[in-house]
Amino acid sequence: MTPRASHHFTGQSIESARRALAGQLRSAQLDEAELDARILLGAILGLDLTGLIAQASRTLTEAEAARLAQHAQRRIAGEPVARILGVREFWGLPFRLSEATLVPRPDTETVVERALELFRERRMSHPPRIADIGTGSGAILLALLHEISGAFGVGTDLSLSALDTAKGNAAALGLAGRAAFVACSYAAALRGPFDLIVSNPPYIPSGEIPKLGIEVREHDPHLALDGGNDGYDAYRALIPQATERLAPGGALIVEAGQGQAGDIETLMMAAALSVDRPPKADLAGIPRAVSARKMPP
Repeated sequence: MTPRASHHFTGQSIESARRALAGQLRSAQLDEAELDARILLGAILGLDLTGLIAQASRTLTEAEAARLAQHAQRRIAGEPVARILGVREFWGLPFRLSEATLVPRPDTETVVERALELFRERRMSHPPRIADIGTGSGAILLALLHEISGAFGVGTDLSLSALDTAKGNAAALGLAGRAAFVACSYAAALRGPFDLIVSNPPYIPSGEIPKLGIEVREHDPHLALDGGNDGYDAYRALIPQATERLAPGGALIVEAGQGQAGDIETLMMAAALSVDRPPKADLAGIPRAVSARKMPP
């Protein structure tokens, strides 16, 4: 989709600019035109929904109108709102993004939910130790550290840029003292033992990537998407590594793509992990968070 000349918002009130932007996004056939318009305008003005309503009749400044026109053009060209603003909410927490990190998806919150279910079932005599393999923005790890007081976590990633982003998010969320970040392939540099290992690995088959929507295909890092010919390369590498580094009774939880959960469970069982419950489904009913335990000897 090619960007068309964006509407000039100079001299418009907040309300008329919001309507005009929503109209442009609708004509570009974007699904959530009204929501996107409100978020983009609110971000430029530093206003939430209540603020936008309260100040509906205020006229935009020239600088605000120019920024809105730029944002509109980027959105019409297919750039996701989270990329334009450089931040995305996950588990109710704000995460800054970079070109090296995926935009965290609501589907991935199922990994956090499953982890918290498992922690509630276990009585631990020590502060939990967590590893997040391929941490990206740090979203899964930092959401868990936010929820589990006293837990300590390590995030790994091949990308130094992603690790810098994750470190920044840990600091901004007040969790830097309980989080460490390591550059390596999967869990290679970790020693363990860990009570919980989580991962949202790349799981899209290489041949499917060109068919993805523009928001993902053009804007998410391919390193975080490409799961090899069949989509399982990352699981084949990380499941044995994670198994070695889990404490007895510890759990591995990974995100799965559509239709992949059963094959991932097979890989987990081949690594001598015990699959003791069905995967946790996302809001669309797709089995998303696949978990298994390392049984005590």
